[in-house]
Amino acid sequence: MSPVRRGPARITAPEAAARTGHAPAGGAPGGGSGGAVLVDVREAREWRAGHAPGALHLPLSTLASDADVPPEARGRLLVVVCRSGNRSRQAAELLTARGADAVDVIGGMRDWVRAGLPVVDQRGEDGTIA
Repeated sequence: MSPVRRGPARITAPEAAARTGHAPAGGAPGGGSGGAVLVDVREAREWRAGHAPGALHLPLSTLASDADVPPEARGRLLVVVCRSGNRSRQAAELLTARGADAVDVIGGMRDWVRAGLPVVDQRGEDGTIA
């Protein structure tokens, strides 16, 4: 019998919001302490169109080239998000292999929006998910 391959944990958008201190639109902050860092691994065009306020932008292409996690995110839980959950899964695996504590968001920013969570564009105005 071959060993079962296990990757980083996966969490829902509402769980991600609770862990990173985000609030649903018109709601109170999530139930978590907000100590985790939301890391958005989408490319620049997608980021500019819309991202979670306060998220750290670190494209998967940059991570794949062995880029370090910025100092403000080191030693903290990294909650990794992309548009649909595919790239974030890859990024969470890369980060975990490098010794980081990382989880990925199932359904990505699409589910983030469906859960009523905030999205802003590069100017801080209402954003969209490209």
